[in-house]
Amino acid sequence: MSDAVLKVGDLAPDFALANQYGEQVGLSDFRGRKNVVVMFYPFAFTGICTSELCTLRDRMLEFDNDDTVTLSISCDSVPSLKVFAMQEGLTHHLLSDFWPHGEVSRAYGVFLADKGFSTRGSFVIDKEGVIRWLVVNGPGEGRDADDYVAALAALA
Repeated sequence: MSDAVLKVGDLAPDFALANQYGEQVGLSDFRGRKNVVVMFYPFAFTGICTSELCTLRDRMLEFDNDDTVTLSISCDSVPSLKVFAMQEGLTHHLLSDFWPHGEVSRAYGVFLADKGFSTRGSFVIDKEGVIRWLVVNGPGEGRDADDYVAALAALA
């Protein structure tokens, strides 16, 4: 995969990336205020990625509320993410790790350098910035949103 090997209990690497509207969103923006689900995915407009993100959209109250925010990250460009969000009705932050290409994905150990995109890595980060749960799946292996819900419930 990539350089970093993160584990539960590690301080999550901070980052700031542009969302689908070109606004800078950083992990530290939520420190002390919200738990954060950081979800890396390979590409917008692809089958499994669209399905996963639409599941989050349909269950958004579980993932974007007073206690939690979800940040979905891919190596797609901001304009691509904007069209993807509009097409699929996605309202949470879709962040672009386009340039420097895959820098945040590398910091989280989920960048597939030989392919040029991120694999499916998910991290639940508590309000203090500590990784409390993680899973890394291959590009073709979808994730179950119920796993995020259970990890968030364990923080309560």
